[in-house]
Amino acid sequence: MKHRTLTRRQMLIRGTVAFGGLALGACDRLTNSPSFAEVLRSAEQLTYRAQRALVGNNALAREFSDDDLSPTFRSNGTDAPDSEEYRRLAQAHFQDWQLKIDGLVALPLNLSLAAMRLMPARTQITRHDCVEGWSAIGKWTGVPLASVLNVARLSPRARFVVFHCADSLEKGEDPYYESIDLIDALHPQTILAYELNGRALPIANGAPLRLRVERQLGYKHAKYVMRIEVVEHLNAIQGGKGGYWEDRGYEWYAGI
Repeated sequence: MKHRTLTRRQMLIRGTVAFGGLALGACDRLTNSPSFAEVLRSAEQLTYRAQRALVGNNALAREFSDDDLSPTFRSNGTDAPDSEEYRRLAQAHFQDWQLKIDGLVALPLNLSLAAMRLMPARTQITRHDCVEGWSAIGKWTGVPLASVLNVARLSPRARFVVFHCADSLEKGEDPYYESIDLIDALHPQTILAYELNGRALPIANGAPLRLRVERQLGYKHAKYVMRIEVVEHLNAIQGGKGGYWEDRGYEWYAGI
């Protein structure tokens, strides 16, 4: 029998999917148990520390060539935010859109898309791995998140960067949000992308701006970013677990 060797990235994805299936299938009595929840939190912290130790804070995700680009880059989650404000911005080609940066910064900012395009940009060809098991390779161009945070000047108390988005996955729910720590926020491959494959970012892929945090799974790559908030703790942000899916049982650190 022919055996296929799995990459570390593939094993991590399969492990995350398997964990998600177990979590969904667990009985209510167990999942509502404080001691069981503490076990899960401890395991996640162990995974976080182990992956940081193995990969290192500054290790780069693999980058590819133009020949490796996927024919199409699949959209996942929301294809277009269903809000009057977003529709108005999109109809004006996002000329009136501004990215708000606030929280634990010395200089709060409001940056237009034109202003962001004037900042030094980074282009990278990377693979997007979804927790559902699919992947795609795309060319992303945008502003390194570190550059924006450096302009805003982080407070010494800053620990996490929270991304507030325009989309809601279910009608009536709060808008999508996600977060990363400063290690990933200041990583050179973490960018605020406004182009995909050399063209303006399509709405289905997160226009006008989306996060690319290349060392984590796809649900961490927030689309339709409207506001960046720098915080010391995550417990006061929506459900308190660090992200939309994290509030529903996913791991906060989705490193690959």
